[in-house]
Amino acid sequence: MSEAQSISDGSGKVRDLTAFQQNILAILAEEARYGLAIKRELENYYGTEVNHGRLYPNLDDLVEDGLVEKSELDKRTNEYELTDAGYNAILDQFEWTLSKFVTDDERADDVRTLIDQ
Repeated sequence: MSEAQSISDGSGKVRDLTAFQQNILAILAEEARYGLAIKRELENYYGTEVNHGRLYPNLDDLVEDGLVEKSELDKRTNEYELTDAGYNAILDQFEWTLSKFVTDDERADDVRTLIDQ
């Protein structure tokens, strides 16, 4: 595997994806994209170049793990799309993060404000 990860417990919840892999899933949650469009989104987020040697092995891992589906747009371009399992992985991460972050009503209100934007 390209970045350290251990996947899946018996219930299908994904744990231990790298932040980079979670960011790929978040990008694909918006809409299906081809590899270079994912690369551009990541570069905008990180403010630095993302090497093909980092992006594509991680995409392949996410495909292998059933979190992302890969299809051919044309002979040279692949499109990547979030699967139901990938969607559930994002929700699982949100649930865990929120369970740690929302410790009082003020923080709950802060999260509601973000959601309402």
